[in-house]
Amino acid sequence: MIFSEQYIQVRKHSEQICEPLQTEDYVVQPIVDVSPPKWHLGHTTWFFETFILKPFHKEYRVYNSEYNYVFNSYYETIGSRVIRTDRGNLSRPSVSDVYAYRSYVDMAMGEFLKNTLTEEMKELFFLGLNHEQQHQELLLTDIKYILGNNPLFPAYRKDETMSLDFETATSEMISFKEGIYEIGYSGTGFCFDNELGRHKVYLHDFSMSSNLISNAAYLEFIDDGGYTNFTHWHADGWDWVNNNKIIAPMYWHLVEGSWYTYTFEGLKPLDMKAAVTHISYYEAYAFASWCKMRLPTEFEWEVAAKQFKWGLRWEWTESAYLPYPGFNKAPGAIGEYNGKFMVNQKVLRGASEATPSGHSRITYRNFFHPDLRWQFTGIRLAQ
Repeated sequence: MIFSEQYIQVRKHSEQICEPLQTEDYVVQPIVDVSPPKWHLGHTTWFFETFILKPFHKEYRVYNSEYNYVFNSYYETIGSRVIRTDRGNLSRPSVSDVYAYRSYVDMAMGEFLKNTLTEEMKELFFLGLNHEQQHQELLLTDIKYILGNNPLFPAYRKDETMSLDFETATSEMISFKEGIYEIGYSGTGFCFDNELGRHKVYLHDFSMSSNLISNAAYLEFIDDGGYTNFTHWHADGWDWVNNNKIIAPMYWHLVEGSWYTYTFEGLKPLDMKAAVTHISYYEAYAFASWCKMRLPTEFEWEVAAKQFKWGLRWEWTESAYLPYPGFNKAPGAIGEYNGKFMVNQKVLRGASEATPSGHSRITYRNFFHPDLRWQFTGIRLAQ
């Protein structure tokens, strides 16, 4: 597939995700971790404008000089920006303005991609595509949070299911021998810089579950007083439970004695066979402790993943998000992409039902703070 076709395919998918939305849905920001869909559409466009068109397309003229302030996310090198918590205050630019911005940049990128690209340009181009795919996943998870916290629990789509067909009813423990294993990306295609630095690790004998934990299994934890027994929790996790009055995974609602959950199709009775999702690291750790088991390290996960089906949930690991040996941040703004976040976060492996096709790898390292659960996060146990 030629560059222009790849570009169009990725850019159209972002807009397809937003097709079911009403205009008002584009602007809502219920919490700091959720960005308005309109902002995602503008930010991904700003990325191509800022890192490709402005430095490499001599005839390009910036669409609106104020948009750098509006759509810059966290790049200190690029300049000042709107505080993240204020993204929901951006009634202007309007939704139609943002789509016009996308069209303008897409037209310029179409002309630019007719040229022969240098290796530097190619690297930035593929980073831009993968960056937009990351935001496509964020679009879906943010849209779910926006609609799932609307008192009417409106459906995102009523005519189709977003869930993948994963069976969680039966599971077995798969054993792996102690030894030295190689970890990290080794291919020739695209990967993020935090996957690089392939290196050896020593692992003791371990085993890992062939399936994710189901809603039914997690409900047993709840019914056994999982959220009221401090012995299963880290101190920080126990504080989090009590300070936020947590009694169940995000989107679970107890209605007249029965559990319901918000889905992309609206509020539905809890599917007991489905994989539990929208849980924090704190909850994943507590559940594993209750089971007298543990979460895998990211290295165990990478070694074991070839032996089980993955991709339905981002799977919490016991590993802190740290650089691999030899990791070096790239110069300039691109160096801010991953490296500066390597502190106080946990690694998640796999992918989720919201991950775009072709955007997952066994070496992919996602990362979040331990209290976050608006993403499609789940549990796979190890021992």
